[in-house]
Amino acid sequence: MDALVIAGIFVVCLLPVFIVVMFTPYLTRKTESFGVYVPEEIYNDPRLKKMRRMYVYSTGIVSFLVMIGSFTVVQSLEGEEQISLAIACGLVVYSVVSFLVYLVFHRKMKKLKAESKWTEQKPQQVTIDLHFQQKQLTVTNWWFAIPYLLSFLTLLLTISFYEQIPERIPMQYNFSGEVTNWADKSYRSMLMMPIMQVYLTSLFLFINTMISKAKQQLNAANPEKSMEQNIRFRRRWSGYIIVSGTALTLLFAFTQISFIFPVNTQLLTIVPIFLSGAMVAGAIFLAFNTGQGGSRIKTGTDKQGDAIDRDDDRHWKLGQFYFNPEDPALFLEKRFGVGWTINFARPLAWTVLIVIILLAVAIPWLLGV
Repeated sequence: MDALVIAGIFVVCLLPVFIVVMFTPYLTRKTESFGVYVPEEIYNDPRLKKMRRMYVYSTGIVSFLVMIGSFTVVQSLEGEEQISLAIACGLVVYSVVSFLVYLVFHRKMKKLKAESKWTEQKPQQVTIDLHFQQKQLTVTNWWFAIPYLLSFLTLLLTISFYEQIPERIPMQYNFSGEVTNWADKSYRSMLMMPIMQVYLTSLFLFINTMISKAKQQLNAANPEKSMEQNIRFRRRWSGYIIVSGTALTLLFAFTQISFIFPVNTQLLTIVPIFLSGAMVAGAIFLAFNTGQGGSRIKTGTDKQGDAIDRDDDRHWKLGQFYFNPEDPALFLEKRFGVGWTINFARPLAWTVLIVIILLAVAIPWLLGV
């Protein structure tokens, strides 16, 4: 494969991951540093600033080495499946190494916090707004009626034109627009796209509902500002989820239509790449523009009260995995990064996660694709 094409694949697949990982300390809430809780005013401490810069440099070096190593390996491979596998392996290696780098900074942060005793200088409290869930935290779920309607129309179109579909249908294209995998026409194989449309729409609907129901996290030092930031944070990601879900449904509909009517094979390669790139770019922009919990949104005043948030480091294993059997919340914000995670002490949270994964695996398997 041409080196320029390979370089383009790497930019699309790896560079966004590298950027997000490298600058995660700047996207996280100011009350959380490398998975460790700190009072917000400590965020600008010179020692913490230095640690954030060192983390960027460290993960940047790891990113460069993984990029060069993966690119070198891929150059000697033939076939897109081998290249895809090599890129996937590169991402796994990068994830493991970058997590080890994070653990080094996490331990340094815990040690610095213990020595400085920041959380012992002010009273701690938990701030809750009893009317928080009554506010408009997300874009209405009624917008999901559009992708559900698209799914139904895709199914109706497939049934109506089933006889016009060729006996063998293309399932995979290479970057030159050539078919690399075929499947025999059957009702099961032709139902694949509509069912995946319904599954993905239902998944995005669940995520949007989860965003609205996730545990509220207000800053005790400035609850009014943090509440406004958190509301905007949830609304923006909710809008992104709805737009992305609808776009993916359109992509599946476009692919299904190509089975029935003639479509330029180059488009079947370009459109998914363009859509994937747009979704990734949108997520990165939103992460940098909004920050975790809306921490990068400018709103309200920066007044600081006498109290700080309750220190719950003991519930965050390695600073990233929340385990608190006494907390009824199933979903809450990540401590290091942007987005949400689960309460690993709640069996129901595990059940939901496992069901989502099993459905993603079972649907293609049951349909014989």
